[in-house]
Amino acid sequence: MGTPQHANGDERPLFQTQRQDAITELALRHGRVDVADLAARFNVTSETIRRDLSELQTRRVLRRVHGGAVKWDALRFEPLLSVRGDQQRDEKRRIGVVAQQELPEGDTILVDSGSTTAAFCEALPTDRALTVVTNSIVNARVLAERESINVMLLGGTLRKNTMAAVDSRTVDAVRQLTVDTLFISCDGMSIARGLSTPYEHEATLKAAMIQAARRVVVLADHTKIDNDHLYRFALWSDVDVVVTDADVDDAIARDLRRQVPALHLA
Repeated sequence: MGTPQHANGDERPLFQTQRQDAITELALRHGRVDVADLAARFNVTSETIRRDLSELQTRRVLRRVHGGAVKWDALRFEPLLSVRGDQQRDEKRRIGVVAQQELPEGDTILVDSGSTTAAFCEALPTDRALTVVTNSIVNARVLAERESINVMLLGGTLRKNTMAAVDSRTVDAVRQLTVDTLFISCDGMSIARGLSTPYEHEATLKAAMIQAARRVVVLADHTKIDNDHLYRFALWSDVDVVVTDADVDDAIARDLRRQVPALHLA
């Protein structure tokens, strides 16, 4: 899309409501809008545009994504795990390798479902004695081939898109546990709101996992950052470590370092 100074084609600044209406029109026309383009178009700061996008998301007009926003219904359907595994494959592999340095001195870890945590499981050392608790069939299948790893698979109703158990029985099982470290993924991660997901059952389970762990390590590639979804499941005070890839914006990386004790860029 082009970047004239103002949506109405003249030099006059727009009121907030006018600007948000113009942003909505651009998103509906092009499918996506970008923060940098909008800031230049309307001659305002990026922070002003981000606030506009957050308000439009609250009103369910647009959905925020990394670096911008899309039409509200553009992310209606959750991609299959096999599809998500192909997205940012190299970044997820690097995250999985770097996250190994956060393995605990103890021997029990809890691993969330998702394509990034699957990359973490694939990178686990073959000679490390561990008990790994997971709700993911994919993770369990990878780890079952490691003789040194004892796998505990959580039960419950299987979500076929994620190949993981996610229901009240899974949550009840997690609430009985205490583990050394949790390795958890997320759909959205923002400085303002913390960690979030569009799915209520996922949020309930992830919150229970956090309560079960002495330490929490978040694994998320840069496309998850600066996104907010409907259900928040963690504040930054719940998180000990974030592992993301080196493509994260420098300013966001600085903000993350203010929020968590440790940030690793893979």
